[in-house]
Amino acid sequence: MVSFGTSYPETRKKTIAACEAEIANNYPDYDLKRAFTSGMIIEKLKRRDNIFVDNPAEALEKLYREDYQQVIVQPLHIINGSEYHDLIKAVKKYKNKFRVLKAGQALLTKTEDYFELADTIAAEIKIKDKKKEAVVLMGHGSQHAANSVYSAFDYILKDKGLANYYVGTVEGYPELDQVIKKLKEKDYQKIKLAPLMLVAGDHAQNDMAGEEELSWKKRLEAEGYQVEIQLQGLGEYKGVQQCYINKITGLINES
Repeated sequence: MVSFGTSYPETRKKTIAACEAEIANNYPDYDLKRAFTSGMIIEKLKRRDNIFVDNPAEALEKLYREDYQQVIVQPLHIINGSEYHDLIKAVKKYKNKFRVLKAGQALLTKTEDYFELADTIAAEIKIKDKKKEAVVLMGHGSQHAANSVYSAFDYILKDKGLANYYVGTVEGYPELDQVIKKLKEKDYQKIKLAPLMLVAGDHAQNDMAGEEELSWKKRLEAEGYQVEIQLQGLGEYKGVQQCYINKITGLINES
């Protein structure tokens, strides 16, 4: 199981570890290993907490040395962006070292993935008054072409009748400025903020929910909205965990 990783122990337990546990329960014949793609987080955990996590290449090398024959690499990433493509490069280097080596895709890949996530979001992030309340989801965003996923997901939310759900990104497009412009077209009074990321880590806790004046919470409050935070990463939601399980099942059953 490969994720970007997080240095926040609480959200790591509720999201990454929760996904891993659910997947391990579904595939008792497989050993489950963890890898992070963020070198910065790997180093921080080593230095600060004496926790050692492999990067994907290190994890694959260990599996090869330990004589594993069938390996399924499933990313817990949300989009097939640059992190995902770096992972695929690492996997390709090991393609001749295992009898079976397969890599899965990110959460939002096929059209049905978007609709399934929209259903999960609607079930998990609820509002009471559709005319006065809106939900703003903070995605990570990317300079990679896969950043278009966020706009597509926003479109699908609207298509599903979730007209008061909006998607913005912290490092891509649309930014919060574009989201605020859309919010202003309606008479919303209250905004519920939630991460559209696997974990509620640094971006969610600081850029989204922090007390600094440039945080999304503070900026929305400055626009006159009452703001409520739902600080749960996508990895906490059973619907998201099931989506990863379905992807792995598809890989295992592929001829």
